[in-house]
Amino acid sequence: MPLTLTVSPADALIDVPRQIRVAGVPPGTLVTLDSRTLRADGVAWSSQATFFATEDGTVDTGRDAPVAGDYAEISAMGLIWSQHPEEPSQNFMAEDVLQPLVTEIRAITPESETATAELAQRFAAPGVTRREVRDAGLTATLFTPEGAGPHPLVIVLNGSTGGINEARCALYASHGYQALGLGYFKVPGRSPYITNTPLEYFETALRWSREHLQPAHGFIALSGQSRGGELSLLLASRHPEQVRAVIAYVPGAMVHGAQGAADPQQGGWSGPAWTENGQPLPHLWQDNRAVHWHPWDGAAPPHRNHNVFLAGLTDTETAARARIPVEKIQAPVLLISGRDDRAWPSSLYSRMVVHTLHRNGHGYPVVHLDYDNAGHSINFPYLPTTQLERRHPVSGVPFTSGGTPGGNAHADAGSWHGVLDFLAQVRGPASRTEASHRKRAAD
Repeated sequence: MPLTLTVSPADALIDVPRQIRVAGVPPGTLVTLDSRTLRADGVAWSSQATFFATEDGTVDTGRDAPVAGDYAEISAMGLIWSQHPEEPSQNFMAEDVLQPLVTEIRAITPESETATAELAQRFAAPGVTRREVRDAGLTATLFTPEGAGPHPLVIVLNGSTGGINEARCALYASHGYQALGLGYFKVPGRSPYITNTPLEYFETALRWSREHLQPAHGFIALSGQSRGGELSLLLASRHPEQVRAVIAYVPGAMVHGAQGAADPQQGGWSGPAWTENGQPLPHLWQDNRAVHWHPWDGAAPPHRNHNVFLAGLTDTETAARARIPVEKIQAPVLLISGRDDRAWPSSLYSRMVVHTLHRNGHGYPVVHLDYDNAGHSINFPYLPTTQLERRHPVSGVPFTSGGTPGGNAHADAGSWHGVLDFLAQVRGPASRTEASHRKRAAD
């Protein structure tokens, strides 16, 4: 039997795990599998793992652990998440999210017999459309599912990298949601920094979305990552009548200063991130008696730079002023965090949010997905998770996101399917009515 390598399905959405299987190998033979993905910027990402063929002459990455290579555990998609760039690169995401990421996989025996196969990962399902939005002063990109609709809406807010997370939007649209990627800095027409971002901009976005996108059952969810997670909780607490669900990836429970995305001419790292009615919101670094926000100050970053946040919370008076009043949220809340988050303590922050909601009789579902061995960069399923140290794209300061490649890969897959389950449970018209009844009964 000749050597064969199959990938099934060969072409599918990025959140679909694949069966990668080798057959036609003499039992007990070592077989090396390598993968290589060439990005549009010309940088290739690759991985390699060696397996011991079973008695039936096969290797299956979903069944078998490697005996050597870039990952060690049983993982159907280990060849993908264990990839490293072959030259310096910090970004694996596709420039055009309507085009697939294509990976070539090769099986090699000690006798140099080879077999190859391709694996295509898509962010956008057939029929998903992309449209830039520049109405009402907004800088956004709208992804719409196939079909007439109406569709529920998810507004996607990026973190301190700025820009628009089009890949996440496309994947939401692939699962039946309108997805509005809302840029609020580092996009055309907006500041290159997060400093002094007016909350009125997001109020405009909520109003425009309701009027022009007419989401099914009026359902608008906020989905934010890191600073976007902080922002999602903040906006939901200020506009509870408009926000029907919150998905906060590695969020903050406090209002923070501008930090790594700061304008150096407007207060730097300790300057305000958010304003309302022209006034800066109180934040954790504002006159904090316990710590000043200079965790690096030009020196090498600490092993766990989130310690500065823990120190900042010991100034209880400042922390109380900076706390996001999440008890005002009138919607289901999903929090996603990594217990080894080294950017800031997202696991602690998420627990603080859950505690506050429960203590105040929150009448809606609250879900906290908290992952061992996962850090700050919880992302999509089945993307490389090996870049644990990087430079911040705005400040250029080096930082460590935390977790292990395998732990982050587990969190990527688990959290995304948790998001889809959460949305499926709360997006209907009955969820808010039932929660209101429960809250009134509790009162």
